[in-house]
Amino acid sequence: MHNSCEGPGATAARLTGLAVTGERQLSGALAEVTLDGGRVVMVKRGDGPRAAQAEAAGLRWLADAHAVRIPAVHGHDGQWLVTDRVATGPPGADAAEHLGSDLAALHAAGAPALGAPPPGGPEEAYIGLAPMRNVTGPDWPRWYAEYRVLPYLRRAVDDGTVRSAEAPVIERVCERLPELAGPAEPPARLHGDLWNGNVLWGADGHAWLIDPAAHGGHRETDLAMLHLFGCPHLDRILDGYQRTAPLAEGWADRIALHQLFPLLVHAVLFGRGYAEQALTAARAALAR
Repeated sequence: MHNSCEGPGATAARLTGLAVTGERQLSGALAEVTLDGGRVVMVKRGDGPRAAQAEAAGLRWLADAHAVRIPAVHGHDGQWLVTDRVATGPPGADAAEHLGSDLAALHAAGAPALGAPPPGGPEEAYIGLAPMRNVTGPDWPRWYAEYRVLPYLRRAVDDGTVRSAEAPVIERVCERLPELAGPAEPPARLHGDLWNGNVLWGADGHAWLIDPAAHGGHRETDLAMLHLFGCPHLDRILDGYQRTAPLAEGWADRIALHQLFPLLVHAVLFGRGYAEQALTAARAALAR
């Protein structure tokens, strides 16, 4: 057992077995801790039950693909996660191109099923601060509607963030998903929350991925997430990806479709502006 009031330094010492020589608080939930011998680790407090477990399992599952660069996990418990720190530098075009090819290899490593959680990961997981259920499904259109779009739409309507009269446009997208989704794809091993803030440009000249919401899904979802908030050298990332594993015809027209899920998550967490973006994305998907 450990003290529930234990801080980041004591947590790092307990989970790594090394003495702590320095500690720097970066936010209420994140600290940088220096261990005896000079190794620097990040100590992150989970945002809810099983959050640290879910993130640790996701990081290990992504690392097991031996494709993208992932910080090593040093330990976790019910509250805390300890990982290596990534020393950062400026974004580079070559690093971006390598990230694209590595991301293609990660996706190709696959998953047991759509919605499958990482080994050791909970069914009730998270994407950022929002709960996310990792429940398997037989085909992507039905699974995406049932477990990724509609739960957040219902909550947004209940909260008043999406007006009841606006919900049908998103519901129509769900109804038409079998024709809008493009060719069937095998379940990909997804990072699951691949926005620019979760891409670290390392001082070593490589791109690293952090903070996953990993699960089995459609590979276009990760790429749509990179488009959502922009990413340095995105064109080079896509070049590297396409050379390694070309995307199905029409993938660019499906970006808005795959962005519905993260936009609705953001609407639930952050309000009306993202609800309006989700409605715009739904209308764009229906206009195809």
